[in-house]
Amino acid sequence: MISFMAQQESIIKLKGKIGDLTFYETKDGYQARQAKGVDPRRIATEPNYQRTRENNAEFATGAAAAKRLRDTLRPMILLTYDPKMPARLFSRVMRVVKADAVSDRGERRVLPDNLGLLGQFGFNVVASLTNTLFVRPQCTVDRDAGTVTLDIPSLVPALTIAAPQGATHFQFNFGAAVIDFDTEGEGNGSAIVLAESETSVLNSEPFAGTSLTAAVPPASTLPLFVLFGISFYQEVNGKPYPLNNGAYNPIDVFRIDVA
Repeated sequence: MISFMAQQESIIKLKGKIGDLTFYETKDGYQARQAKGVDPRRIATEPNYQRTRENNAEFATGAAAAKRLRDTLRPMILLTYDPKMPARLFSRVMRVVKADAVSDRGERRVLPDNLGLLGQFGFNVVASLTNTLFVRPQCTVDRDAGTVTLDIPSLVPALTIAAPQGATHFQFNFGAAVIDFDTEGEGNGSAIVLAESETSVLNSEPFAGTSLTAAVPPASTLPLFVLFGISFYQEVNGKPYPLNNGAYNPIDVFRIDVA
């Protein structure tokens, strides 16, 4: 709803917003207008805004679930760098919310059976795991014992790892996390456990393979997220340093296991 429109006649040329005024240029010169939004009380109560209320409720559900994921997986996420990752993750989580075929519109939520839509999500859009590592580790989940094991086969780094320019060393990173999407506050059971390989040289010498294990709560019924990735380093004066602050490190959702 436009409450007034004015045409600017001074020599000062403005574009953009100042307070509730928007300045813009037309063929007739620079103009300003004041926009008045809909009263929040109308959105909250009037029947015409029922669909808006439903959309807002599911938006809030998706935002909370995406934040829960980011907060819990943060130790792994910090190994890489992608400033647009939160928006990409939220978009993917909203697909999970909208896949709820049980709840009424406006009440749809994150259901375990739909979490597969988050599979293979990459936390670094410029470095995917499938385009970096050309062998496939094997993941074993024992919910009763509370163990998650990732077996990485033997490989020749120079042939099976597409390392970025300047990298001299690599390390495999592994994380297993249980995510509680339903409980708020201190009772939330979300947690992550990390494991990593030794730092190895990127050359033609065979890498013997390794087994990484994480201990999660035994007999947990919460969704389990397994993350896997590679960190690259550059050796300077005999000491390895993270290459470009992790900008080339792929970290992906490797597996999702639901009870």
